[in-house]
Amino acid sequence: MEGLPTSTKAERRWRSKNLQTSKPSLVMVFFSCVAWLYVAGRLWQDAENRTLLANLLKKNIEQRPKVLTVEDKLMVLGCKDLERRIVEAEMDLTLAKSQGYLKHQLRQSGSSDQKLLAVIGVYTGFGSHLKRITFRGSWMPRGDALKKLEERGVVIRLVIGRSANRGDSLDRNIDEENRKTKDFFILDGHEEAQEELPKKAKFFFTAAVQNWDAEFYVKVDDNIDIGLEGLIGLLEQRRGQDSAYIGCMKSGEVVAEEGRPWFEPEWWKFGDEKSYFRHASGSLLILSKNLAQYINVNSASLKTYAHDDISVGSWMMGVQATYIDDNRLCCSSIRQDKVCSVA
Repeated sequence: MEGLPTSTKAERRWRSKNLQTSKPSLVMVFFSCVAWLYVAGRLWQDAENRTLLANLLKKNIEQRPKVLTVEDKLMVLGCKDLERRIVEAEMDLTLAKSQGYLKHQLRQSGSSDQKLLAVIGVYTGFGSHLKRITFRGSWMPRGDALKKLEERGVVIRLVIGRSANRGDSLDRNIDEENRKTKDFFILDGHEEAQEELPKKAKFFFTAAVQNWDAEFYVKVDDNIDIGLEGLIGLLEQRRGQDSAYIGCMKSGEVVAEEGRPWFEPEWWKFGDEKSYFRHASGSLLILSKNLAQYINVNSASLKTYAHDDISVGSWMMGVQATYIDDNRLCCSSIRQDKVCSVA
């Protein structure tokens, strides 16, 4: 038929050959894609492994002991040297304090520069105003008589701490009373409370030895009367005696039942028999100057118990104290020559 194109044999052979060559190309492209995906997956996995290994290596480096440089070693040696010098300075300070060389250990104004026979501290409290009036009207001198007694070498002061609410009406009342009578020894660092009495003994002896140079330091409760001349005579006989721990010596049962009078919270420290060691009754006890200085120097580390006389007795057990049991200081006894009595 005329007008229709006809294909020659050569054209048919070319088309057949072209179809045959395209099939291997498609197969190669497919395998190339698979290979690319495999390589990409391995590269991504290797990157993750490298990140994990880097983190582990960093952690191991941080945990590995540090190698000290020369500067580090010098710093350590410098700290050790500084620590040694601090310890030496503390020892020198303690020695100076025990020998009275510290600047803050100033004597109270009005007190004599000569060595006194005794400093007598009479414990009192915020609610003991009527007792103080009784003291001043009986055995405790007032005004000029108090000054004359100091000229004889005996200082008497009413000892009290501060209120838990510093500067309240309790403190103001004591300050006002002291302005009139000038016979208080106020322990500014001590909180006045019944449960703080053992600490009050520590504060009293520490402050007294810092303020007055005396042969003896006497602690007296506010529930007894004193034969003042008899007490002075007793102290005169002991003048010059170091390490003297004087009082009405006793021991007695340790009360382990809470709620009972004289309960001792640390009763278990006193052994199976629960008996106190020998100690001077807290109504009136006397320490020589070197024993009071011992309390002053070591006050920060001295242990207190539930009662002040037990606390003082425990401190005396650790030193070469001379125990002097004087029945004249047993205030509840019926001896005729005793120097104190229960009020």
